[in-house]
Amino acid sequence: MRVAIVTRANQFFIEVGAQETVVAIKKKIEQLHGVPVASQVLSVTGWELVDGLDMDDYPIVTEGTKIDLTIKPAEPHPNKMQITVKFSAKKLSIEVDRTDTVRSLKEKIHIIDSTPIKRMTLYFSGTELDEDFRTLSEYGIREFSEIVAFLKTMNRSRDEPPTRKLTFVVQTSSSLLNEATIPLEMRDANTVNELKQLLISRKILPGDDYLFIHRQRIMRDSCSLRWHGVENGDCLYVFKGTVSTGGFA
Repeated sequence: MRVAIVTRANQFFIEVGAQETVVAIKKKIEQLHGVPVASQVLSVTGWELVDGLDMDDYPIVTEGTKIDLTIKPAEPHPNKMQITVKFSAKKLSIEVDRTDTVRSLKEKIHIIDSTPIKRMTLYFSGTELDEDFRTLSEYGIREFSEIVAFLKTMNRSRDEPPTRKLTFVVQTSSSLLNEATIPLEMRDANTVNELKQLLISRKILPGDDYLFIHRQRIMRDSCSLRWHGVENGDCLYVFKGTVSTGGFA
């Protein structure tokens, strides 16, 4: 199908296929007009098109659709930053989001280093990061900040913070079934895979592979809703597909 790519200055037309991914379309634009893929943001009526999904996942894109092309500087994501976590005998360099919580930082350290979450006590500039649900930016943590980690003995460790109930909605696309907004309540310690199995067991979704998107980020099946920063009232979007080590499938 033929779609229009609209920039602030002009527009041009390209042919796209129903199975063509968003990133493949960006590569076409790069070949035709020299705009680097990393500098492109494609959107339709304010909805950003996610690189790993294809046109079938966006039924709003049809013959003649106008796709807005925003060109941004090829820079690191403004919310991303590198910090250092210093242990007594080693240092870890970790990429985090400014909106990550202390708890999600501990979970990232655990994934990278296998350090038990219960044993971690984190400090920044002499202040203990003792509120797991506060964000790193609330503690004044910025690019290249150094976090000091102490390990507690297991018999003195405190219990993990209690889990919370979350009330949120899952938005399905018409490519899955009739577009619907489904209210759900789960514990914040539940994983994305447990959310998927719940939707399948309730026959809200047919048995298949799905990926979930929260705040325009692909969610990891094995990580908790809390790890992804899901809060009460948030909306999660679900599409058919999987994420592999080589990209999206």
